[in-house]
Amino acid sequence: MMNNRDFWESVNAIIAEGFTPEGLQKLDEYAEQFVTGRLVYQRFSPAEQHGCAAGGPAHVVASLLTGAENQADRATSPDVGGFQRELQRGKKQAEILERWAKTVGCWTDDVNNALQNVLGAKIAEGGEAMVYDHGATLVKSIGLDYFLQPILALDRITLHNAFFPETTLYVLGFGRTCGKFKIIVEQPFVKGTHVPDSEISVFAQNMGFKQINPKKDIRHPGNIPQRPP
Repeated sequence: MMNNRDFWESVNAIIAEGFTPEGLQKLDEYAEQFVTGRLVYQRFSPAEQHGCAAGGPAHVVASLLTGAENQADRATSPDVGGFQRELQRGKKQAEILERWAKTVGCWTDDVNNALQNVLGAKIAEGGEAMVYDHGATLVKSIGLDYFLQPILALDRITLHNAFFPETTLYVLGFGRTCGKFKIIVEQPFVKGTHVPDSEISVFAQNMGFKQINPKKDIRHPGNIPQRPP
């Protein structure tokens, strides 16, 4: 039976060999084992692993590929940190995902232009994503401005799916816009009304989160609720 070290060595070998047909078959097998629970990802709780699986096969494989690169990079440079180092890690992860996505056919060269041609003009734009109407669903182009590294953006999708399964984010593919890496996702459309910050705060607390700085707007990206230790 494959142990943890053997598994990551296998994934890194698949990356190093350039995603051969045999390597892609292994990745598909690992993804299937991940979804069915026969492969346990130690970074995730059972609920988080389920949330990752809910994001679809592309999300699972991308999470494994970035996890392998992240482990290998930290092992070779354990004492190097800082903002620039994190950016370098993010660049490596994005390059690996781009090579894989182009090989399997889930890559888009100009994401926003392609989505506008298929779905029409975007209906919303924020610091994290551009949003397009797709009838019963929304299609989003998620950038890395808030995350620096693809693995962190993928983890955000995993956590969202674990906590909010009614609005699961399903990864369709990857691409770039003006050179910037993008994750393309689809999500059910939910019609709602504006909710006051106080109600959001109570909702988050009931889920076990704690607001870091109550004096700041809960919607501020630097004030994301986090689980208490």
